[in-house]
Amino acid sequence: MDTRREATVWIGGEAGEGIASAGDMFMRTAARLGLGAFAHNSYQSVIRGGEVLLQIRAGPHPVPSQGGNWDFLIALNQSVLDLNLRSARPAAGALFNVDTIKAPASTTVAMLGIPVGELTGDLPKNPVQQNTVLLGALMYLLKLAWDVFEGAIRIQFGKRKAELADLNVTLAHRGWEFAEKNFTAPRHIALAGDGKGRIVITGNQAVGLGAVAGGCKFYSAYPMTPASSIMHWLAPRASRYGMLMKQAEDELAAINMAIGAGYAGIRAMVGTSGGGFALMTEAIGMAGMIEAPVVAVLSQRGGPSTGLATKTEQGDLFQALGASQGEYPKAILAALDPVDTYYVTIEAHNLAEKYQMPVILMLDLYLSERNVVVDPESINPRVPVERGEVVREVEGEYLRYRDTPSGVSPRTLPGTPGGMHIAPSDAHNEQGVLVSDWYTNPSMRTKMMQKRMRKMEGVLHDTEERGIVCEGPEESELTIVGWGSTFHILEEARRALTHEGHPVRLLQFRTLWPFPAQKALPLLQAAKRIVCVENNYGGLLARLIRQETGFSIPLAVRKFDGEPFSIDPLTQALKACLSPDAPPVQTLVSSELDLPVTFR
Repeated sequence: MDTRREATVWIGGEAGEGIASAGDMFMRTAARLGLGAFAHNSYQSVIRGGEVLLQIRAGPHPVPSQGGNWDFLIALNQSVLDLNLRSARPAAGALFNVDTIKAPASTTVAMLGIPVGELTGDLPKNPVQQNTVLLGALMYLLKLAWDVFEGAIRIQFGKRKAELADLNVTLAHRGWEFAEKNFTAPRHIALAGDGKGRIVITGNQAVGLGAVAGGCKFYSAYPMTPASSIMHWLAPRASRYGMLMKQAEDELAAINMAIGAGYAGIRAMVGTSGGGFALMTEAIGMAGMIEAPVVAVLSQRGGPSTGLATKTEQGDLFQALGASQGEYPKAILAALDPVDTYYVTIEAHNLAEKYQMPVILMLDLYLSERNVVVDPESINPRVPVERGEVVREVEGEYLRYRDTPSGVSPRTLPGTPGGMHIAPSDAHNEQGVLVSDWYTNPSMRTKMMQKRMRKMEGVLHDTEERGIVCEGPEESELTIVGWGSTFHILEEARRALTHEGHPVRLLQFRTLWPFPAQKALPLLQAAKRIVCVENNYGGLLARLIRQETGFSIPLAVRKFDGEPFSIDPLTQALKACLSPDAPPVQTLVSSELDLPVTFR
């Protein structure tokens, strides 16, 4: 018997057919059993209709990515079954409703049809019911504990209505019983967890959790995918933790509210995507000029303009680097995974207040919306909160923008006796008086610019050590370079190639600005062969590396179709980089997700 210790499950249908809820029940069950699991949802920018494909991978260990081809497919309509058979693994099985879907005449995939209408004839009619019936059958085939699965169902639906939870338990159990009587799993997959309960978290939830733990007391935003769920998570919880969550009328209001809160001494954060960030950049420059702390979460999606509203991309790096006109101190951080996002969010707040400047935290849809099972002990609630120096008592003349060796000037909060000052968006002197009002000494502009930019020396000192994550031996055949959310899938590919006898090293950047050039250059120069992997068209990190170090990375693997990297094509592309005849740029496309366009 072919025994495997992990499974990849795809759930496909149209928006509104209960795909997300089925995935949530699966992930919650896995977490309670002590399994590792990872879910990525590929969906369209419509409320109902449009093809949706949820990819879940689960195993008895931390799962680094959504995986590749499927072991089990839950098909909620005919097109999902027909079009995804080509992505099945050997000995795979497809579950579907025989009332609405016809099995193909010839296929190597086990056709596990279920008469949903017959099984639910005595129950209230609802076309969405098939998702729970089919999921119940799948859970039996995976040999997962019924009682744990039932508990996950009740949590999923119990908050809305107890009767709804009871109905879905009944639906799932009928699917479970039908599979028990009629199906033999086409492949025995032993999904056995260690019994240690874990939690399911997304990147955006980790932002909210990190903000709460890091002392953030004000969050403002205007809804924009994929950053919106930060607000959704905070809204029912903010008041419990002494935070004010404000949905603003637009992005301009959101960023200015957050800057105002930061100026007043309240830790503040704003969240948006590329289009909203474009509207915020003038105000972010103002925060740099008045030296007010603020954290801006930039969760990337496909662009330009409204672009691919529900798809992922790493295309906004230079937008963050060039935010606002002119030069001013700022930091740009890129989180690696949801757990890292928790800590990077706290780090961003600490940097913003310590250096009195804006900090940009870069995510993307792939990180913001991925669901992963993690050990709750990996998230430490006792984290250092560094507020920076605040002057509580003013003696003598107060110079808000005093020239200091560190560039960080004495900061007071509004209402501090003797701390009255001007906070102008125009160029100013140490008192805050506008340079343009008495411009007789051009050296003042130079002096104040140098003062502000001197902060970057301290920011670099604080971020450089953690700025690059290195995995794998120094003496490797190939070095992979990436940034942000691609970390775990690149690490999975690195391990696969190393297991095949090709030692590979990974350099993953989590600090993008100030760029850790002195740390990066020796690592890059030591590589025998080197490739930069990015979810964008132009190789933005490779450009930044060349700009800051003079080092040109000769090989690239890129993907910009809106979908994240998939492990098998990525590994093959990286293996091709081992050859001296490797093409300089390899572009990957998620052809397995291509669907015909249907207008309704």
